[in-house]
Amino acid sequence: MGLTRRGKGGGPAGRRALLRLPFLLIALAGLWLLGQGLVIPAKAVLAQVLLDRAFAASLGAHAPVKPWPWADTAPIARLSVPRLGVHRIVLSGGSGQAMAFGPTLLPGSAAPGRRGTAVFAAHRDTHFRFLEKVRTGDEIRIEAINGRVWRYRVTGGRIVGKHGYGISRHAATSSIALVTCWPFGAAEHGPWRYVVTAELLPAAPAAAAAAAA
Repeated sequence: MGLTRRGKGGGPAGRRALLRLPFLLIALAGLWLLGQGLVIPAKAVLAQVLLDRAFAASLGAHAPVKPWPWADTAPIARLSVPRLGVHRIVLSGGSGQAMAFGPTLLPGSAAPGRRGTAVFAAHRDTHFRFLEKVRTGDEIRIEAINGRVWRYRVTGGRIVGKHGYGISRHAATSSIALVTCWPFGAAEHGPWRYVVTAELLPAAPAAAAAAAA
């Protein structure tokens, strides 16, 4: 009957379809990865919006307000560096879960504005990436949820081992230390940390009078 016997590939059209299949799978995998890559930054942006709102609510209530119902942390302060235009919401707990969303005040350190050293920690590739741009003499502001604002002057930055920050948490004066991993931009965990230290500045007369009232 003049019929042409076809191979297992189903003829030229079938073979072309089989050849295109790997490229189609690669394209679909690329789209999936692109989607995942877009979802993660979107979640980060949404989290920061919710943290900003929670901090504003905490200021109004003078008490920590959770950014979302199931959160195991809450805003306790806002850290800013005016020269760099940087603002970060500081979270309670001192845990790795808290550091996924922002800087956290480490347990056992002093409260901001009190005698001793308040130690804040955050990741080098996100919330404390700006530390590599901080200079000696920069001003750092800490605004607590009770409305108090403390101003600190940066005294320096140094690289230390992860087991010895050289920070006195029971210093006679009030200071802060911002701690992150080092070197900046590295992907692997290493034994080094970068520490920025700052000393409390005298309060302005008006602010001191308001605090004493």
